[in-house]
Amino acid sequence: MKFLDEYRDGAIARALAAQIRRTATRRWVLMEVCGGQTHTIVKQGLDELLGDAVEMIHGPGCPVCVTPLEQIDKALELASRPDVIFTSFGDMLRVPGSECDLLQVRARGGTVRIVYSPLDALDLAVRNPGRQVVFFAVGFETTAPANAMAVWRARELGIPNFSVLVSHVTVPPAMVALLSDPANRVQGFLAAGHVCTVMGWTEYEPIAVGFKVPIIVTGFEPLDILEGIHLAVRQLEEGRYEVENQYARAVTREGTVPARTLVERVFQLADRKWRGIGEIPASGLALRDEFAAFDAERRFTLGTASVAEPAECRAGAVLRGQLKPHQCPAFGRSCTPEHPLGAPMVSSEGACAAYYNYGRFRAPEPVEAT
Repeated sequence: MKFLDEYRDGAIARALAAQIRRTATRRWVLMEVCGGQTHTIVKQGLDELLGDAVEMIHGPGCPVCVTPLEQIDKALELASRPDVIFTSFGDMLRVPGSECDLLQVRARGGTVRIVYSPLDALDLAVRNPGRQVVFFAVGFETTAPANAMAVWRARELGIPNFSVLVSHVTVPPAMVALLSDPANRVQGFLAAGHVCTVMGWTEYEPIAVGFKVPIIVTGFEPLDILEGIHLAVRQLEEGRYEVENQYARAVTREGTVPARTLVERVFQLADRKWRGIGEIPASGLALRDEFAAFDAERRFTLGTASVAEPAECRAGAVLRGQLKPHQCPAFGRSCTPEHPLGAPMVSSEGACAAYYNYGRFRAPEPVEAT
């Protein structure tokens, strides 16, 4: 926990962890939904501070990690075309497809550009009218408004050579799928604050009531996460199952209404396959028919072939919270950031990358209650 010692509120964090240990009368199992929260937990050793009071398991909260192999292969196919400038955020470039990744396609001559906004990709299309520009639209609800805006502007400006390869997923259906699994161990969730900044938390309310799980909208600082854990543990001890908002400085119940409205105008719900999990009904976003001209899958008539995951990669079990990264036989051996078998090892929000980068090659020693 050397990182926590350098954290400006380290003493407060330790005191709050001790309060959680005093509140819990039994061991509770909570899942953080966001990969950014996973990295904070692992880097700062928050799970070690909790001792036997709470077990934190890591959910499918990394959009890069849950993008299926089939979608990566479609991106590789497009990036290999001589008439295409393929654009993406940098976190997708090293995610392995069936045979290679986008960096390798670029090394072989494909035009692959890193952009910092989908509007940058739209600008590339304006400046390169003789090439097709495709943007890899990956993410949860957090990135959907910006991607919707790019498509809306492309139609508004009449840009004929811009399209998006959509791989958006939404959080609530994934939570329902996890809770419906007979192997589920989750007793409460820390919901991703940035997703709820856009979408609010009304979609979580029936989940909390129906499955009897507290859901705490939580930020990303160590104190945010510990406060979220404390709120969840307190609900579980009292037999309450509600949505609470720890991240009040950024999130309201309704979310950001203009952003939600734009997303609903451009996208519609669609079935989506999640890497390592499988297809979850109505868990993704797809362009509405009126924006079909900007759908890369329709423009380039991409196939729908099914691709098998590497047999030794246990990323699916990690993403479902059934396995910790260091419990995978390939972790740190045949699977490393330099030679990854699965996306959770290379994504900046991946659980496997967090465990590897912060030296978690074995289970942490529990902290004795005080």
